[in-house]
Amino acid sequence: MIPFIAEHQALFGLAVLGLVFAGFALERYPPEVVAVGGAALMLCLGLLDVDEALSVFSNAAPITIAAMFMLSGALVRTGTLEAATSLLMQHLGSRKALAMLMLLLATLVLSGFVNNTPVVIVLIPVVIRLAGEMGDAPSSHLIPLSFAGILGGTCTLIGTSTNLLVDGVSQSQGLAPFGIFEIAPIGIVVAAVGMTYLLTAGRFLLPKRTAMGAFKAGSEAATFTSELVIPADSDYVGKKLGEVSALDRSGITLYGAIGRSGTLSPVHRDMELKAGDRISFSAPAAEVLTLHQDENVVLGEPRLLLGGGEEEETILVEALAGPDRRVAGRTVRQLALPYRYGAAVIGVHRHRAVPAGTAIADLRLQSGDTLILAGTARRLTSLAQTAGFVSLSEPTERPYRRRKAPIAIATIAAVVLLAAFNVLPIAGLAMIGVAFILLTRCIDSDEAFQAIDGRVLILIFAMLAVGRGLEEAGAVELIVDAAMPFLKEAHPLLILAVVYLLASLLTELVTNNAVAVVFTPIAIGLAQSLGLDPRSFVMAVMFGASASFATPIGYQTNTLVYGAGNYRFLDFVRIGLPLNILAGATAVAMIYLVFGLGR
Repeated sequence: MIPFIAEHQALFGLAVLGLVFAGFALERYPPEVVAVGGAALMLCLGLLDVDEALSVFSNAAPITIAAMFMLSGALVRTGTLEAATSLLMQHLGSRKALAMLMLLLATLVLSGFVNNTPVVIVLIPVVIRLAGEMGDAPSSHLIPLSFAGILGGTCTLIGTSTNLLVDGVSQSQGLAPFGIFEIAPIGIVVAAVGMTYLLTAGRFLLPKRTAMGAFKAGSEAATFTSELVIPADSDYVGKKLGEVSALDRSGITLYGAIGRSGTLSPVHRDMELKAGDRISFSAPAAEVLTLHQDENVVLGEPRLLLGGGEEEETILVEALAGPDRRVAGRTVRQLALPYRYGAAVIGVHRHRAVPAGTAIADLRLQSGDTLILAGTARRLTSLAQTAGFVSLSEPTERPYRRRKAPIAIATIAAVVLLAAFNVLPIAGLAMIGVAFILLTRCIDSDEAFQAIDGRVLILIFAMLAVGRGLEEAGAVELIVDAAMPFLKEAHPLLILAVVYLLASLLTELVTNNAVAVVFTPIAIGLAQSLGLDPRSFVMAVMFGASASFATPIGYQTNTLVYGAGNYRFLDFVRIGLPLNILAGATAVAMIYLVFGLGR
């Protein structure tokens, strides 16, 4: 290390931290890139040696976060979240306002046990549709959806990655691990206060704007027109249509029964299904693929796969219709794909013009239509080379594995309960849970790893390295020593409030995980220097860094609804700033009353 830097390494460490925070605020580079750059600068200046930098990979928090991402992914993959939403809509569909309230409460509860980001992603289109049925603008409900997810995440240790990360950093500072429900008494009260505000005064501050067209187009992009046939050996023969749960999903729209002449006749829940019934419907790609695997229905028209050979496996691909006259302007029947290529059309999507109730065979294709095709790999390769389709690729969506849903639910429940009884640390239980859902095929390994937000993990590891560099350089001690003259005579409750306020303000400007890593050692050092209980201060950091409401960049669910609800930046300030104050005052008071400060 250069002698001048060695003499002032604490100041250089703070300068690097300032550059990192400035990079976060300017947003010219993604947060993970800024964090990696800060860690690299620490190494270049000699503030952090290589061994110390590599030691951050032994921190259990990022591994636990990755495991929880996978467990949450299993809930999505098995259709658990979608099924819960459908069940709610079926029972409360006629009572729209109550259904919306129950959606928010369900988001609150679910977010305490699984990652709130996939919960919010699944529910955004549901909330938009329900708001439309209520005659409300989606912007009246999407911010509350995000805030409910954030409030729910503060109720348990595993509810948000920030809590897990703060716990991991505090353990590295010598503190005992937090229990999974240790912060629940505070989180539940904060959540109750927050939800009361959102349902009363807060709802008058929400703007009235329609959802962005780009988002609505994105919702339609996964919707395919298809049709199904009830074969003679189907278990659905003789059942009423309303009794078949596979066809009674919130995303599936039944257009009608297709007669021999191709005309549609209305269908209803009491209609008795018979062998040979053909029903036209539209559904998201995932539902189409799920129905394709259902042995009780046959999708597509015609469904004959010629020339493949029984020993060859049938696969599904997405094909994009090109401008070639061999495809564009011709009907599916005229393409004769089953007879020429042994391929069947399972579903068709057309941007913003899904033909309602048109039999697939009679659908006249346009350039840009997306088709789901079934056939053998050999036959589909031949089709790609000669039939005028621009590209053939594996479908981006996957069928739901609904039969595995009980396993996924039971696994997460077991992780939570065993962690609550301290059978094993949460990191070990989460890893065992991931192994179990992989071995039981609730989710494939590639899907499990896709569920992990790699950018979040890179950001966490890089900021752990920056935090380690600050400790090694003495920057944390310098900050604590500078604050001591101002705080040593102050009331402990005021000191706790200041810690919470700083964590909250920083989180609104930069990523919450970065604040958690950097600020946790400072809070612990400050508490120990003043003779106060550091665990209470760690809790203040947890809530301050998680309860982020006043900007769309402070928390990822806010960013999700920011575009979907066509919000403006000041919309979050107007409704989120009072909630920040309420949540902060409640959290600080509850920490003081329940846990005390130890002076």
